[in-house]
Amino acid sequence: MASVSLKKIIDKFKLENLTPELGIKGIKITQPDINRPALQLAGYFEHYEATRLQIIGFVEYTYMESLSQEQKEDIYEKLLSCPIPFIIFCRELKPDELFLKKAIEKKIPLLMTQKATSAFSAEVVRWLNVQLAPCISVHGVLVDVYGEGLLITGESGIGKSEAALELIKRGHRLVTDDVVEIRKVSEDTLVGSAPDITKHFIEIRGIGIVDVKTLYGVSSVKDTSQIDLVIRLEDWSKDKEYDRLGLEEEYADYLGNKVACHSIPIRPGRNLAVICESAAVNHRQKKMGYNAAQELYQRVQNSLAKGRGDDDDDE
Repeated sequence: MASVSLKKIIDKFKLENLTPELGIKGIKITQPDINRPALQLAGYFEHYEATRLQIIGFVEYTYMESLSQEQKEDIYEKLLSCPIPFIIFCRELKPDELFLKKAIEKKIPLLMTQKATSAFSAEVVRWLNVQLAPCISVHGVLVDVYGEGLLITGESGIGKSEAALELIKRGHRLVTDDVVEIRKVSEDTLVGSAPDITKHFIEIRGIGIVDVKTLYGVSSVKDTSQIDLVIRLEDWSKDKEYDRLGLEEEYADYLGNKVACHSIPIRPGRNLAVICESAAVNHRQKKMGYNAAQELYQRVQNSLAKGRGDDDDDE
């Protein structure tokens, strides 16, 4: 099961640790949902998701301040006896001495951020959704071309990296070469990234490993990209019929999500970079509502209909 360590969350959101005496090693979050324990502070613990990331905002804080000392003793004991991984206070709010004391007793780290509660909640949920999303690794190259994420796949040695290098020289951005980590962040969105060990590197047979960021600058690389289109490279076969109009859509399936796919036959003289650019722009145009293949088909149909109409007039 995927998980995110508390240390990574602290580093990412620059949280202040209010309980430095407590160890944070081994504390992990395994689900992207959060919880604001307002009902729990009022005494309702049924269906309490204690294992989620807990956030206390201004409303919860002011309610806690309004409690009597006796009420605080009772409700803090019940709340902090639950298996809470850690609690984050927003708006630079700090817990009272009793809450801090009981949290230390129960070994529950308390953290603080200066961000507003709603903004921080939305940001941390979005980030956790990516970090904890289902993930697979596939063999291929991911390049950002005109804002479209192109996943180039095919057999080893067919020319994926060479096509990517030409695209980089033409001003596009490399996300990853050889291994693409694909995460399903929603029911219709796949995000690709590079393993840390191969980030910004590309392998060209006969030359070796090339550091794209160093050679072509920071504008030539990108950490992540949504996967919008798959380009599948394959050896040209004279016995196989290839789609020449594009009326029928082909799809590739990753983690249950379908992504538009084009099978491109490789033959000497074909400029793969130009083909990839054209595929990216054409896909973008389709998303904007225009399909060139359907437009051509409609013109042909109109021409045939007009021809039949002229024949009827002659009769």
